[in-house]
Amino acid sequence: MKNFVQNGHNVDFIAPAGGVVSGVVLVIGPLIVVPATTAAEGMPFSGWIEGVYNLPAAVHASTQAWTTGQLLYWDAAAKVFTITEAGNKKAGVAAAPKASAVAVGAIKLIQTL
Repeated sequence: MKNFVQNGHNVDFIAPAGGVVSGVVLVIGPLIVVPATTAAEGMPFSGWIEGVYNLPAAVHASTQAWTTGQLLYWDAAAKVFTITEAGNKKAGVAAAPKASAVAVGAIKLIQTL
């Protein structure tokens, strides 16, 4: 098809100020992006915007357990996914259960505008 650009699961971007590190979540406009490669500021990189990833998760003695399918939010200040909605960006759903004290969770990214 002559108007096809790319599959949309991963998208080509230009690294913002400070660059990007492979696997470290960043927000570009309304998108939650997981860079596939490390890139210096101003350099091109490919970033995943769909899929399931093991990513940093909020930890708490008793209030950050997840159940499969639970809505998750990106806490930009703490740089973790959380079940806390207030002040955070809707970002995905839990792809597997996570105990409160575990610092990594399986997240299915869901892009919202």
